[in-house]
Amino acid sequence: MESVAAAKRGDIRSREVNLLSSLPKPKRNIQKRLEAKDPEVIKIARQFGRLYWDGPREYGYGGYTYDGRWKSVARDIIEFFALKEQARILDVGCGKGFLLHDLMTEGKNFDVRGLDVSSYALENSLPGIKDKLQLGTAEKLPFEDKSFDLVLSINALHNLPRERLAQALKEIERVSRGDSYIVVDSYHTPEQKEIFESWVLTAEYYGYPNEWLALFKEAGYKGFYSWTIIE
Repeated sequence: MESVAAAKRGDIRSREVNLLSSLPKPKRNIQKRLEAKDPEVIKIARQFGRLYWDGPREYGYGGYTYDGRWKSVARDIIEFFALKEQARILDVGCGKGFLLHDLMTEGKNFDVRGLDVSSYALENSLPGIKDKLQLGTAEKLPFEDKSFDLVLSINALHNLPRERLAQALKEIERVSRGDSYIVVDSYHTPEQKEIFESWVLTAEYYGYPNEWLALFKEAGYKGFYSWTIIE
């Protein structure tokens, strides 16, 4: 992977880096999801409650439980950003806090914080991380300017409509001391777009990479990023 310093010297296109490459590929039955989708299912999924996290697959994850898969991602994040002892890390849209938990166990006494809109996810987080998480929205982060050495947001920001998403990107820039990494939904071809739209329940803004890059520029987002592509 290109160094952080080298990528920062280039334009925003040089900051695409997949730090989730070690995750197992999810199993998706696209046709079954498409057949189950209707306005009521989408409405329930967008409440981000029990059914979204731990209900049947047609409502969301189909059961989101800790299995250690984020440990390798945590190690890659630590290595890529060369995180130092007692680094402050924020995860925006942290869900049940699995990544933050593994950053703590793999890291160097990191000071971690998480924020999510789902009270169900926070209430069902791991005991060792629960007191580090709080309820809130990405477009109004309850933290002071330049509070964190690294701000993360993994597969969460696209659940906001465009205007609120742009504000969330500005907020990430505001609370970061310089490093950030986000992952959002995208696609490269019309065929991938069709598959994505057959599957998606909660995303309110999505687009081709060039559309995302235009939004990043508009919002002043200067951090690192990668795409979730459904194939």
